[in-house]
Amino acid sequence: MLVDEAKILLGFSTNSCPTPCQVKAAYRRKVWETHPDCFPVHLKPDAELKFKMISEAYTCLLSGTRHEGQHGVGYSRVVRSGVPRGGRKNHPLIGIPFLFIILGTVTLGGTNIARAYRKQRADCPSHNPFLP
Repeated sequence: MLVDEAKILLGFSTNSCPTPCQVKAAYRRKVWETHPDCFPVHLKPDAELKFKMISEAYTCLLSGTRHEGQHGVGYSRVVRSGVPRGGRKNHPLIGIPFLFIILGTVTLGGTNIARAYRKQRADCPSHNPFLP
């Protein structure tokens, strides 16, 4: 999809340069107007097509890509996501404190349960044959 087509679909003029916030607001407004669930059954296919085109226009404007056919000129802009890719993995010793926390919780919980069970068995002997 061309950038100019994407701008027109989202309600911008072709010579404008909308910010990502403006693109997002226009996208939300158009999605609210054209969502297929808001239309009767006989109009849903047209609404789905329009909805998909608006989603594609939104992606095109936010990513900064332009495609002009199969053999046309295209460019794209690199978008930083803030998430590092590759690089060093976490050192195995980092997980050891968490392991101690989990094992300590399980161990202390188990001893508390055993102590409570012994106390209850001593205080209230039961006729249940399944209890020791």
